[in-house]
Amino acid sequence: MTRISVVEDNPDNRLLVEAILDNRYEVVEYETGPDALAGFRECRPDLVLLDISLPGMDGTAVLRQIRVDPDLRGLPVIALTAHAMAGDRDRFLGQGFDDYVAKPITDDNLLLGAIERLLKVDRTDD
Repeated sequence: MTRISVVEDNPDNRLLVEAILDNRYEVVEYETGPDALAGFRECRPDLVLLDISLPGMDGTAVLRQIRVDPDLRGLPVIALTAHAMAGDRDRFLGQGFDDYVAKPITDDNLLLGAIERLLKVDRTDD
């Protein structure tokens, strides 16, 4: 089964994402960036949903670590964030995220569509 890692410190947001994805994917949850990075190295997910505002190590710092790690750099990562002002999407895509979904999630299909698009991309050359 396809494994999706959710890196999110808010338990309510994790619960919502789990409810959306539970019947379709294996969901692995992390509350902090360092825990997520350690978990990714132990058991690489197929895709990551990454919050930006995390305590200690924010999502952009986690993404930088993913992109410099030869074993993780091709991992598709979606910014899942409440940063939803004009220009935020372009800013996060410019930092290396593969896609962007704003919270709160008001349409499950936006999240599911982003996941499906990225899972269909062949990333073996990364």
